[in-house]
Amino acid sequence: MSTPVIAFFNITGGVGKTLLVYHLSSMYAEIGYRIIAADLDPQANLTAAFLDEDRLEELWPDGNHPNTIFGCVQPLIQETGDIAEPHLEEIDDTLQNTLFSSPLALLVGDLFLSSIEEELSDAWSNCLENSARAFRVTSAFWSIMQRAATMHKANVILLDLGPNLGAINRAALIAADYIVTPLAPDIFSIQGLHNLGPTLRRWRTEWQDRFTRNTSTDFPLPPGIMQPLGYIVLQQPIRMDLPVKAYNRWMAHIPNDYSKYMLDKEVTEPITPSRDAERLASLKNYRSLVQLAQDARKPIFSLKPADGALGAHLQAALGAYREFQKLAREIAQRANIALP
Repeated sequence: MSTPVIAFFNITGGVGKTLLVYHLSSMYAEIGYRIIAADLDPQANLTAAFLDEDRLEELWPDGNHPNTIFGCVQPLIQETGDIAEPHLEEIDDTLQNTLFSSPLALLVGDLFLSSIEEELSDAWSNCLENSARAFRVTSAFWSIMQRAATMHKANVILLDLGPNLGAINRAALIAADYIVTPLAPDIFSIQGLHNLGPTLRRWRTEWQDRFTRNTSTDFPLPPGIMQPLGYIVLQQPIRMDLPVKAYNRWMAHIPNDYSKYMLDKEVTEPITPSRDAERLASLKNYRSLVQLAQDARKPIFSLKPADGALGAHLQAALGAYREFQKLAREIAQRANIALP
């Protein structure tokens, strides 16, 4: 039985995908899950959030990156072998009291990942010719994540992706059981939904077609479920050039557009944001705490007075803990992942 993969994805940048994966990974570890955070964004921002520059320099030496997601898939791409054994970077959590390995592990991202975009595109086409190698290449990310989950005894895998509809994300998303969509209340997020939902449905259909053509029984393939699990609104600060009226306007658009474009449902009556069952959460803006958290290299909700979180900042950090804990449990419930 495979480990559930939850992808956080939107084609609009700057909506908080990496922030959500980083914080939810840490929260799941905090409440007792064994968790893998997989960085399949060629920009590797999630990896940079977890690891300091000294460790990144060790993991990204010149010319050879064996301990990254790129290093795992490289032998297959170069036709020198199958996928390599995944390296899991354990993320220490001083709040954990465990005799075992850290509950949170990172599949390390890599800027070199962008170099295999064309190979993945060709493999997608060659699956139609029932090429065993094409199926291996297309399903490589899923195979790597599942092997890593077995090694780590993970309950769930959270997947961070870049904001595009390229071949890398297509190969990553067919590995996903569920998709969480981060949104901002603005025109860019709304327009992104118009393209995102239909594309995901097309990819799902195309993968099912390819899946049925595969005659090899040597290796398993991902089912390509990609079930929309809901959306998360990351509230933006109200600026002088973004009045409350405009903010409320775009917030009102989200439920109906998500239902129409992501779920392919006909909307007969307007859905109000406060009553939308598809909304997983509406998170406050924690911009004032982001720098403190980055400097301390820890989640916002773990900030302490020693990190500079004093007064209102400390209260905001405590509020963030409650918000992310509630969100983590809601996602787990919808994805049928048993609470520890």
